[in-house]
Amino acid sequence: MLLGIDHIGLATEEPSALGPIMAALGMSKTDSGLAAGYRVACEFWRPAGRTGLPMLELVSPAGPDSALDGHLARVGPGLHHIAIEVDHLVPELNRLREAGFTMVDREPCAGARQGMLVAFLYLARPAGLLVELVQYDRGQ
Repeated sequence: MLLGIDHIGLATEEPSALGPIMAALGMSKTDSGLAAGYRVACEFWRPAGRTGLPMLELVSPAGPDSALDGHLARVGPGLHHIAIEVDHLVPELNRLREAGFTMVDREPCAGARQGMLVAFLYLARPAGLLVELVQYDRGQ
């Protein structure tokens, strides 16, 4: 089941340059990590003093052959993906594939945060939308 928007991913080659801009927007960095399988560094930001709201994620290359290289070369920095939290990733991945999404990842892999499992899908038309499905191990 889809649980809601977890975060919106913004691609950049200069995450440190965005820090002051995020702060000016009233955002605070709450978390960061490396999604090693994609070779991307991730910073998670949310409105200062707030919880439970969708976050903004700054994603940037973390080395050669990053999953962002092609996107940044073609499109440049900006909106990269919308991440939706799900309770069970594999069934939702299959359901969305049957609904017309193209699987980017053949299998879920570790995300940038502790206990985070992710998989990407793409819908070329009508939106050109990259979706990240996110499942958290909540220790249940």
